Amino acid sequence: MPHAYPFLTPDQKKELNDIALRIVAPGKGILAADESTGSVAKRFQSINAENTEENRRLYRQLLFTADDSVKPCIGGVILFHETLYQKTDDGKLFPQLLKERGMVVGIKVDKGVVPLAGTNGETTTQGLDGLYERCAQYKKDGADFAKWRCVLKITPTTPSSLAIRENANVLARYASICQMHGIVPIVEPEILPDGDHDLKRCQYVTEMVLAAMYKALSDHHVYLEGTLLKPNMVTAGHSCSHKNTPQEIAMATVTALRRTVPPAVPGVTFLSGGQSEEEATLNLNAMNQCPLHSKPGEARRRMARHARRSL
Repeated sequence: MPHAYPFLTPDQKKELNDIALRIVAPGKGILAADESTGSVAKRFQSINAENTEENRRLYRQLLFTADDSVKPCIGGVILFHETLYQKTDDGKLFPQLLKERGMVVGIKVDKGVVPLAGTNGETTTQGLDGLYERCAQYKKDGADFAKWRCVLKITPTTPSSLAIRENANVLARYASICQMHGIVPIVEPEILPDGDHDLKRCQYVTEMVLAAMYKALSDHHVYLEGTLLKPNMVTAGHSCSHKNTPQEIAMATVTALRRTVPPAVPGVTFLSGGQSEEEATLNLNAMNQCPLHSKPGEARRRMARHARRSL
């Protein structure tokens, strides 16, 4: 039975689904150019560049004006608030430039993690205040998708049920607000790779977190066909003594996703989670080759959908 109070029209649903499918079209992924002013300072420091607005503009311009060989690879670009309103040397707004190159424009809308009281050092993510108005403006200014990151960590006592529920509900509330304004929400429940936990522990926690999040998205009547998931790969902690093969990581990751992610979700855009480019690529490649018990042809289509990662 349909929900008694649908908040999206059929046309709104179609728009959201079309945007999501463009971002994760075959062979494409997401360029994350949404480093905050503080985060980008680390990049500049390594090359002795001053962290000024003009240098940040030049850095983003360098990325966005790369030659056409990148066009088949990038479906969407996530921008920081400042970048959304910056221009190229010839006066063209970055969102306009990206759209002319066939890329979907995204925007980071969360305002960072803050301590979650009553927990053992766990966090939640702030930014819901004023999000309705900000999304309305971002849509007018050219953004068609958004990103919101929540962070959970694995220790002997975490993640707690409180942290899982709180972050799941925050992600669901964010997603519903985005969709009201025609913005596709990327939900990012990142489980940090810090610690000495093994692969099985990470898989268990990942499944628990994703299951809770999709329950919250359902409770908030979020239209799943107009969302994307940006999860961690299932890996052992960085301090774990046993190093798993890409095939083991792939099987654990794919199994966790198949158990928890509804088939209605158009795509998964993995975050690398502290891995090197080589490690993340090997793991992603192994996922595409992961043997699954499916009908002929189904496994290949399903993994193509999941094989997206931020560059």
